[in-house]
Amino acid sequence: MRFLIDAQLPPALARWIQHQGHDAQHVFDIGLESASDAVIWTRAAAAKRVIVTKDEDFAQRRGMAPAGPAIVWLRIGNTSRGYLLTWIAPLFPQIVAALQRGETLIEIR
Repeated sequence: MRFLIDAQLPPALARWIQHQGHDAQHVFDIGLESASDAVIWTRAAAAKRVIVTKDEDFAQRRGMAPAGPAIVWLRIGNTSRGYLLTWIAPLFPQIVAALQRGETLIEIR
């Protein structure tokens, strides 16, 4: 699975996902740290990457768009990198399974 991690999440999340055996990039890795949502959306769609974000705008866009990248919307407030990684670890297999089933908007609370 291929992921693109949005700017409000730490680059460490991309590294953690890589350690789980998946291809992951952070927007900082590809020079998109200041890019608009539209640019990130287009880039993710072209590269067949799932956007992992805390940004509700991506979730709304996915709900209205007939095509485009899948979105994993993390509904977690501001937190430390360590807590984020601990929080997502037990949820990640479920996220991957949902994506493999073809779900295009996955909301994680």
